[in-house]
Amino acid sequence: MSKYMLIMRGTDETNAAMMANIDEAMAATGRFIEEMMEAGVLVAAEGLDDPGRGVVVDFSGEAPVVTDGPYGETRELFGGYFLLDVATQQEAVEWAKRFPAGRGSKIEVRRVAEPDEVPHGSESNGQI
Repeated sequence: MSKYMLIMRGTDETNAAMMANIDEAMAATGRFIEEMMEAGVLVAAEGLDDPGRGVVVDFSGEAPVVTDGPYGETRELFGGYFLLDVATQQEAVEWAKRFPAGRGSKIEVRRVAEPDEVPHGSESNGQI
């Protein structure tokens, strides 16, 4: 089994559409979570707070610079995630396809690297 993260990505438009029907969206999401729990694949699920309450730590210069949200020129923002423990990427994709997302939303499916797969020392090439 491997862990896969389903990362919820939305735009201002998709987020506004979801908020217009928030009760329906939350009920559908609750049913989806129940299905994953019954199937024994759900490890964790969290929604993220409003991006206007977040900050960005930018490492472009000599010292890190912290900037308050909202973020400028952002087309898509992560809104939350589901962490699944499934056998294959295809199984994770099948779960992602079942999510009751609004038109225009996206779900990014990424495998969580095992501890022995994370580069160490000089082999990392500056990547985390």
